[in-house]
Amino acid sequence: MGTLGRAIYTVGFWIRETGQAIDRLGCRLQGNYYFQEQLSRHRTLMNLFDKAPIVDKDAFVAPSASVIGDVQIGRGSSIWYGCVLRGDVNSISVGSGTNIQDNSLVHVAKSNLSGKVLPTIIGDNVTVGHSAVLHGCTVEDEAFVGMGATLLDGVVVEKHGMVAAGALVRQNTRIPAGEIWAGNPAKFLRKLTNEEIAFISQSATNYTNLAQVHAAENAKPFDEIEFEKMLRKKFARRDEEYDSMLGVVRETPPELILPDNVLPNKAVKPAEK
Repeated sequence: MGTLGRAIYTVGFWIRETGQAIDRLGCRLQGNYYFQEQLSRHRTLMNLFDKAPIVDKDAFVAPSASVIGDVQIGRGSSIWYGCVLRGDVNSISVGSGTNIQDNSLVHVAKSNLSGKVLPTIIGDNVTVGHSAVLHGCTVEDEAFVGMGATLLDGVVVEKHGMVAAGALVRQNTRIPAGEIWAGNPAKFLRKLTNEEIAFISQSATNYTNLAQVHAAENAKPFDEIEFEKMLRKKFARRDEEYDSMLGVVRETPPELILPDNVLPNKAVKPAEK
């Protein structure tokens, strides 16, 4: 960077710092009434040229997740916070009722040692645990991938198969139905019990129900969120024993009177005669 470039960079730095300082000063002057910008440039669903994600209207994709390119997500499935599904050089398919939990990564293969071009296919009612990595693999219906597990190119997990937490499944490995594999590299550990197989289906159902709660909360408008904050302040109960253990002294909030028209869709009741 030459002298002119350094000078321009320095001026830009000063302008940005001055703007941030003015914003912080304005927030302090506004006290409890300041507004903090909550918009983000993050794009949950992002096209890649002519490849666009297709997400069922009853699926839940968390606001901080990234679904990019040629990705299909079926009915009742949930993509949780921090997940990345990147269908750029191939396609990703997620069936119905499947949950891909927080911070997991799903990608595809364009080239590898075996010369195969591999999509990633995830079936129905599959559970993928937190921080798992799925790359160019196939996970059939009602299979289970544990937290932190890694599935490499060409891996196939058959129906009711289970990959233990933290396992590394090498390329082109097939995990038969009803078996649990664990370790690094992953090897056959034992057969699943009937209770464990039933748990896989129940886990998928539990996450489908939980996703509906998160979807409803994320869909709330700003005025409804503020309204609920006021209600919590009014009806919150103090636990004297808990406060005394922590040495906390809490002030009782003043009586809160909410107008009937605090929300746009809440009509004022007519006075009785």
